[in-house]
Amino acid sequence: MFILIYCTSCDYLSFTKSKNQQVLDTVIDFTSVDTYPSFTVCDSIIEKQAKFTCFKNTIHKKIGEQLNQHTFKIQDSINETIYVDVLIDAKGKIILDSMHSTENIKNQLPALDSVLAITVDNLPRVFAANKRGVPVATKYRLPILIQLKE
Repeated sequence: MFILIYCTSCDYLSFTKSKNQQVLDTVIDFTSVDTYPSFTVCDSIIEKQAKFTCFKNTIHKKIGEQLNQHTFKIQDSINETIYVDVLIDAKGKIILDSMHSTENIKNQLPALDSVLAITVDNLPRVFAANKRGVPVATKYRLPILIQLKE
């Protein structure tokens, strides 16, 4: 009787998982976002790449307008590109992270970093980027062309 129960009972036990369970996606790509940050003028754009292009153009325009309000005294003409790294936190605040420029720029425009810091601080808040519906911090490198003539 023991052998009979032993042989038949194993067939009725299922050691496999139920096929009705949902599979969770645990792989997250931290190098991309679902929606890019955006200014209010870009918020009505639906297409992802067009929204990002609008964001880039708007931030370049706002930084350019602020920089054009300052006067700089230089010794030689400058036609160089600097790179400004900005961090956009999950609340939409834009923070100057770092600035990468040549020694020529640093020597001729020593106040440029402080002017850029003030400029970035004066930028309006943006709608933060989202990853899976959660606001996330993002970092962007903005190329800024500096053209000054004697």
